[in-house]
Amino acid sequence: MENVAVLFAGGIGKRMNSGDVPKQFLEVFGKPILVYTIETFQKHKEISGIIVVCVETWLDYAKELVERYHLTKVKEVIPGGATGHESRLYGLRCARKYYDEAIVLIHDGVRPLIDADTISRSIACARENGSAVVCSPAIETIYREEGGQKTIIPREQCSLLRAPQCFGLTEILGLYEDSCARGNNDVIDSVTLMQMYGKSVPKVIGPAENIKITTPLDFYMFEGIMKSRGITSDTEERDGSEGRS
Repeated sequence: MENVAVLFAGGIGKRMNSGDVPKQFLEVFGKPILVYTIETFQKHKEISGIIVVCVETWLDYAKELVERYHLTKVKEVIPGGATGHESRLYGLRCARKYYDEAIVLIHDGVRPLIDADTISRSIACARENGSAVVCSPAIETIYREEGGQKTIIPREQCSLLRAPQCFGLTEILGLYEDSCARGNNDVIDSVTLMQMYGKSVPKVIGPAENIKITTPLDFYMFEGIMKSRGITSDTEERDGSEGRS
């Protein structure tokens, strides 16, 4: 069974306050964030294909980046839908055009710090259990307030839900199709959708730095992490990462 990554770059980044440039196309050391993300899956030996779902007005630029950076595993760059839920549905439908069955890794285009080992362990977990979701341990205590009830939740009882989220392509596409047919087209993510259908998703522990770049703070954290790894230019990153999987 093959493995396909479906990457989502459909947001416009209101919380980033980045003007007219969506957050996925902001550059760090001369390279767009989206390209860093795609390259991790491009270099992974277990990934056979990539689908990129992009905000429609930036579709041509995304395709240009695929060509410029020789991202040969990208099968298609397609426009997203009105909601994240619809965009995931479109991405899964596109993946189905290339794969009768596969493990699909659903990932954020602005989550560039995912690493090869976590991807491998996610695939292995999904093959064994039918699904997997990458999480990171909570590093602070959680304060929960609901209906006037206040609860302190110890951090060792909590995990942060992240990505990739991995499933059998047939199963997860079927759930998205059914959900939309029922008029429910705005579920927050695929793990939540699985829960709605009574299915559990086992977790894979990933690195704390596997953040989603949503705010200016996230952007500067990513920039700082890359700098700490000795990456200070687009050329240096490309030359120094050859052969990694």
